Amino acid sequence: MLSLASRPRRRQAGTSMIEVLVSIVIVVLGLLGLAGLQSHAALAEAESFQRAQAIMLLQDMVDRINANRLNAMQYVTTAPKGTDVGVQPCGALTVMHERDLCEWSNALLGASETSGGGGKVGAMIGARGCIENTVPVMPRQFVISVVWQGVAATKAPATTCGSGLYGDDKTRRALTSTVTIGCLQNDPASGLCIFPP
Repeated sequence: MLSLASRPRRRQAGTSMIEVLVSIVIVVLGLLGLAGLQSHAALAEAESFQRAQAIMLLQDMVDRINANRLNAMQYVTTAPKGTDVGVQPCGALTVMHERDLCEWSNALLGASETSGGGGKVGAMIGARGCIENTVPVMPRQFVISVVWQGVAATKAPATTCGSGLYGDDKTRRALTSTVTIGCLQNDPASGLCIFPP
């Protein structure tokens, strides 16, 4: 009788069809997961780019108002600047606040950056800007808002700037900043703040 050690062993001649199918399924699931991760990364990159542009445009208007504090009330907008207005020629404007608002509106449209075909590509999708005077007495407060069309729905922002202009308000993105203008000069006789109307 042959012992177990002396019996010839059968070697596997190849892989079975089930092993091949399981391997293919694992690879396909991995590739689908990688494709989903890539698409989420692209969306996050687009949102990040738009937010960075909005921060620069918001700070630009904060600086413009701070540089022209005597005429801060002239910066208040009745309608959003940017997408609804279109690119305007600003070169002939000599009044500082008018030129500032015109240039800011053009910057919201991305007028300073163009693609090869001449399209404006430097700003956010559907960018708009609003300036509100929330405290009309001294010290005056202004709320500056920059809104744009987001890529995916999230929570609707609290600001009313651009509300209803983007379809679902959950796709509207917004950044706001508050500027406080204090009393620039006191009247020595009355002790009251003097500020142009």
